[in-house]
Amino acid sequence: MLDETLAAITAPDTDAVVEATERNDRLTKPRGALGILEDAAIKLAGISGQCPPPLPAPGALAIFAADHGVHAEGVTPWPQEVTAQMVANFASGGAAVSAFAKQVGASVLVVDVGVAGVVDASPGAIDASAGVLVRKVRSGTGNLAIEPAMTRDDARAAVEVGIEVAHRLVDGGARCLLTGDMGIANTTASAALIAAFTGSDASAVTGRGTGIDDEHFARKIDVVRRALTLHAVDTADPLGVLAAVGGLEHGALAGFILGGASLRVPVLLDGVIAGAAALVAQAFAPGVTAYCFAGHLSAEPGHSVALAALGLTPLVDLRLRLGEGTGAVLALPLLQCAAAALREMATFDSAGVAHKDA
Repeated sequence: MLDETLAAITAPDTDAVVEATERNDRLTKPRGALGILEDAAIKLAGISGQCPPPLPAPGALAIFAADHGVHAEGVTPWPQEVTAQMVANFASGGAAVSAFAKQVGASVLVVDVGVAGVVDASPGAIDASAGVLVRKVRSGTGNLAIEPAMTRDDARAAVEVGIEVAHRLVDGGARCLLTGDMGIANTTASAALIAAFTGSDASAVTGRGTGIDDEHFARKIDVVRRALTLHAVDTADPLGVLAAVGGLEHGALAGFILGGASLRVPVLLDGVIAGAAALVAQAFAPGVTAYCFAGHLSAEPGHSVALAALGLTPLVDLRLRLGEGTGAVLALPLLQCAAAALREMATFDSAGVAHKDA
């Protein structure tokens, strides 16, 4: 499945990009007045191969949940069972992202790709009432500070879960895919992935996650540093990097991004977890970022480093650090407005509005 997906990822439609650029320059506004929304609209045209592009609606959020063996290193004061508890909270509609998704009209699917605890749904089946899809590759990763987080086969399986979910949601009518995540200690694995793919020092990409104190923070940086030294990862082998220091949700998110790109559907990224996963996806397929939009800029320092490496500009900066997909969901109306502007605004000629001399 992974190989077929990579082979299906093609470049955006350049003719549609040119047409959208020319149309944007004729709209009744000063050139560039809508800022990065103009760039987003043109990018959407290239993705769809149409000018103006269709609205990226409806949006579908997939929250990939998994646990991390590195939790044993004391990188967070939060107990590991919170992951399974939050999956139940998502399923009952009680999380922040649940409220946001309802407000913007996005569907929510929670995917258990590696939760250590028990999720109340039948293995391999979807619980339509709860919105939980069980695709557990294994019950959490190993401790990346002392061993590989997972095997290569596990890493590939996680990626292919994400590809499957992308197809499921697009086949169900989604026209914009949104990334979400849940996993206690997953910012530690994210920092390791970002450091590996960008060559950054652990201290530059490791943040305080859920708001940890100085003691936990110093330990977290040390863990990331030790993991990178232990595994000596090769970024030319993205599956190997993912297996060594990543998370099961990172793998699934990478596959979700690759799947969206292969289906020519825009993918709206959330924060630092999604940024780390997008670096994995980019290593598999450098052109995948042509289908990605950064929903927001996380307060986690590694996110800005990841976005720079991905060449993506965030739509908003609200100093969020919650995860779940909250930033992506909040940005969805902005992406839809970008497309609507290119679709519905009048041109200078059609409105009879004078414009400045060239």
